[in-house]
Amino acid sequence: MRLHLIGCNVLVRELSDAIVHSPHAVDARYLPAGLHDVGAKGMRERIQQAINEADSLRYDAIVLGYGLCGNGLLDLRSLTTPLVVPRAHDCITLLIGDRRRYRYYFEANPGVYFRSAGWVERTSELEDQMCGLGLSASEKDLITKYGEDSGRYLYQQFTAHHRSYAKLTYVRMTSDAEESFIGQARAEAEERGWRFEEMKGDNSLFRRLLSGDWRDDYLVVPPGHRIVAKYDDDILAAVPFSD
Repeated sequence: MRLHLIGCNVLVRELSDAIVHSPHAVDARYLPAGLHDVGAKGMRERIQQAINEADSLRYDAIVLGYGLCGNGLLDLRSLTTPLVVPRAHDCITLLIGDRRRYRYYFEANPGVYFRSAGWVERTSELEDQMCGLGLSASEKDLITKYGEDSGRYLYQQFTAHHRSYAKLTYVRMTSDAEESFIGQARAEAEERGWRFEEMKGDNSLFRRLLSGDWRDDYLVVPPGHRIVAKYDDDILAAVPFSD
């Protein structure tokens, strides 16, 4: 088969590993990290554009290195080429390697924030994007720009999500090069006053995605269909355009 991969830059290490182990020809395109921070609509538009550009190039399938990611995959479609997408809530599900394991861990650890090698090494890229959205400005900068009351209010809104976390979990894959990333993640947890934990990751969902083993854990979207969300363990489904 000839596959076209559209993936998130945060997962470039894991997806590259899967390409190396794939028996198929794989052309890869990586989109900027943190597209979900621009909102579901913006994320959807960027990925759909990439799908459209690949759709006429005679691939056997277009595979997406993404999870549902805040509904950023909803309504994605292809006119002539099947889409293949993991049944995953987000990229952490992909890194953990099992949607059920992800759910159990998440339920057992309320207020958990995740990091991985990709998330740590792309920090500056993500910060630049957040800055463009106004989400990383300091309280002082916001007060200077918008006044005392408005500036404090905006800062509280932009940082509210951090106050809901109590733990940082680093998903460790197999690379010896991760030690420095783990150290940075541990330091971040200490700075924020969060507990720190490591958990073992699993490359299997990435490798199966690019090997063509699309049973059970993947949704194959036929041409003429679009992606919709399901509020059960399937996570995603495909329906005709007209639905």
